[in-house]
Amino acid sequence: MPGAPTISYPRDWTDHPFFETEHENDGEGMLLAIERDGSTYGILRAAVTVAHSDHFSYIPAGSTWSTGRESIDGTLRLQSSPHDPFLRPVTAQEAKGHGFKAHPQYQIVGDGVTYYPSSSVAETPEHPNDRDVRYRLIDLFEPGGLWAQRDNPQLFAHLGTFAGDASGDCGRGTWACSTNSANAPWGWDDGDDLPGRGEIATDPAKLSAEYFTVPGGLARAYTHNPYASAAAALAEATRTAPPVTD
Repeated sequence: MPGAPTISYPRDWTDHPFFETEHENDGEGMLLAIERDGSTYGILRAAVTVAHSDHFSYIPAGSTWSTGRESIDGTLRLQSSPHDPFLRPVTAQEAKGHGFKAHPQYQIVGDGVTYYPSSSVAETPEHPNDRDVRYRLIDLFEPGGLWAQRDNPQLFAHLGTFAGDASGDCGRGTWACSTNSANAPWGWDDGDDLPGRGEIATDPAKLSAEYFTVPGGLARAYTHNPYASAAAALAEATRTAPPVTD
């Protein structure tokens, strides 16, 4: 069961002039639950996506997993890429606010960019309606990466919460610009669900066991958990950090 891929942005923004807020920095993402079956890639059983301060759960057609403590929000569609033969989950993000859900719960209306995964190529869209752009994942745990910077006060206001203020034109023309509002994966939280802050990344087995009914249950011992060394600090941040407002 891998960790949670994340997509980060310099700003969550809106062009509505009334009763809307913006904030610097943004981070949304998803958890993919993979069952080991002895094959090269395993079997995709479920996904949980992050849309601001809420989590949404999905299962692909034919999955043996089903509704748990939280209801299933939809079907996770699979689609092949024009660049390789593999079937992959199809997700989408809203414009401006970047909320992350399974397609077509968000979908392109007008201009939009379609991204396809690559192990080696990372491209920049050629225009606002580029429907074939390849991206490459970057490891959060690489030397000097985002996790290594978790105590950097220029980047984080709290453990798991990005620093952000009203500098520049944040909030101009809108209701307000909120501060310190975006979160890294170890700060993501759905406040009215049982799993704690950041556990979608730090303890994905626990979150999956809460969100889904899994035949035979889930093993809770990790062969590798890169967050384990900071468990005490993460627990303290969960206890003391302000509520998630992303």
